[in-house]
Amino acid sequence: MENKTISRTLRLLAQLMELHKENPFKIKSVANAAFKIDKLPFKIAQKTAEEIALIDGIGKSIAAKIIELLTTETLKELEDILQQTPPGIVEMLSIKGIGPKKIGVIWEELQIENVGELYYACNENRLIEAKGFGLKTQEEIKKAIEFKMAANGKFLYAHLEQFAHQLHTELSVWLAKVAENSLLELAGDFRRNCEIIDELVFVIGSSNPVLAQEIEKFETLPFKQIDEKTFAANTESGLHVKLVVTEKLNFYLDYFKLTGNEIHVNEVLALAGNGTFASEEEIYTKAGLSFILPELREGLGEIELSKSQKIPELIDSKDLKGSLHNHTDWSDGVHTLEEMALYCKENLKLEYLGICDHSKSAFYAKGLNEQRVYAQQQQIDELNKKLAPFKIFKGIESDILNDGSLDYSDDILKTFDFVVASVHSNLRMDQDKATTRLLKAIENPYTTILGHPTGRLLLSRKGYDIDHKKIIDACAANKVVIEINANPLRLDLDWRWHRYALEKGVLLAINPDAHRKEGLNDMRFGVMVARKGGLTAEKCLNAFSLSEITTYFNNKQL
Repeated sequence: MENKTISRTLRLLAQLMELHKENPFKIKSVANAAFKIDKLPFKIAQKTAEEIALIDGIGKSIAAKIIELLTTETLKELEDILQQTPPGIVEMLSIKGIGPKKIGVIWEELQIENVGELYYACNENRLIEAKGFGLKTQEEIKKAIEFKMAANGKFLYAHLEQFAHQLHTELSVWLAKVAENSLLELAGDFRRNCEIIDELVFVIGSSNPVLAQEIEKFETLPFKQIDEKTFAANTESGLHVKLVVTEKLNFYLDYFKLTGNEIHVNEVLALAGNGTFASEEEIYTKAGLSFILPELREGLGEIELSKSQKIPELIDSKDLKGSLHNHTDWSDGVHTLEEMALYCKENLKLEYLGICDHSKSAFYAKGLNEQRVYAQQQQIDELNKKLAPFKIFKGIESDILNDGSLDYSDDILKTFDFVVASVHSNLRMDQDKATTRLLKAIENPYTTILGHPTGRLLLSRKGYDIDHKKIIDACAANKVVIEINANPLRLDLDWRWHRYALEKGVLLAINPDAHRKEGLNDMRFGVMVARKGGLTAEKCLNAFSLSEITTYFNNKQL
């Protein structure tokens, strides 16, 4: 066993001992030994127990641990303490900038048990409420987690968007100099608005015979030729970028091929045949189809819809009339009620805002007890007089408790204009338990919207398994809206289930789950995935006008 392996094992033991608040002198001796072993100029595995004990900074007790490790390849003491520690907490120890003491606070005070939850808490501004944390520390932790998430070569669409468009601009400027009159477009998963991206694909159409030689001189990225048409590079963060160079005559065919899901591409070309095309529209025309937007090209029935001319006009950001499910500084938001309302009214030109601060069980997020609910509703009444005709709706994000009940009595629940019911605790459930828990909440007559149905955090927490069909069918039967949580970390309900929900007559709501003014802009990410799922404005709750949604909420309460 190498010295570094022994050192890392002892260091982990010291960190976990500190996390569990064991004897500080013992912690210090283990940590010092880990440091010493890492710096030794010889291989400690070749020494006897007596020789190891004589090494400066080790001693008999640590020597015994090292011999145990060398003999059994494990430490019972370490295994015992690992049994008491959630795996996600152990993973946090690898994040740069937070040690065991801070992780202990995160675990005990905020009840966060994995890296995904921690990242989401940073986005919700929740860390600054904890002892020993501030805004700067929170931002440093957020950046460290983003770096860690990128290490697996996968990225959230929202994290890549700015870079992708910037690179497109730089390539356009460069291309105009080295091969004017060329064509350039961004294809692949990014063009289809997929929520997770592992590669950016650019297509160049050019008749310049020396373009290939020029590509490797492009200064922004070190492109290398892979084959006759393809060049590839990796960014410092690990993102794969591909350039595909084709003749201008073949540009639209290759652009089409490199955009769509393989099933979609093969089915369309089987109808259209190969050849040269003046546009993507011409490909679909020759296939006898109406044009299919890039975000729908997933091989999930869109071609059959196109044959029957039944592809609807998809929702657009301009269709949204209000924003539901938002948080203020009454719970774990950054801005005040009035600041959130004014941003909606003046910056986004919306007609209404739905406030859904956390309910009382979410004590880690300053959830509202009954008295604070009443006080907030009074403030909303005052602001509605001041901001009319703009309206703030009185909502709550009510925790779905472990047995599926909501977080207040009926007497409190009936005071809200609408209720978003969400799971935030006890997330380790099998499918039966999770489905049963959600079904009970859906059947509660005060539930208006089912919030982030699976609790997933993209690239960091899978979320609990649910029987999607049972949940959607129950929402249809109980006239419960399903949220498309527009936070780019969630995008939950997954777009692959939107069409089934729409077929069952379920309304969807594109909710930003905003914890600050700027978070309201996340609705556009919700629109992107809603379009992939086939959502129209008519079936989106917050595309209703103020009068329409007021009627909807009033009818729900009857």
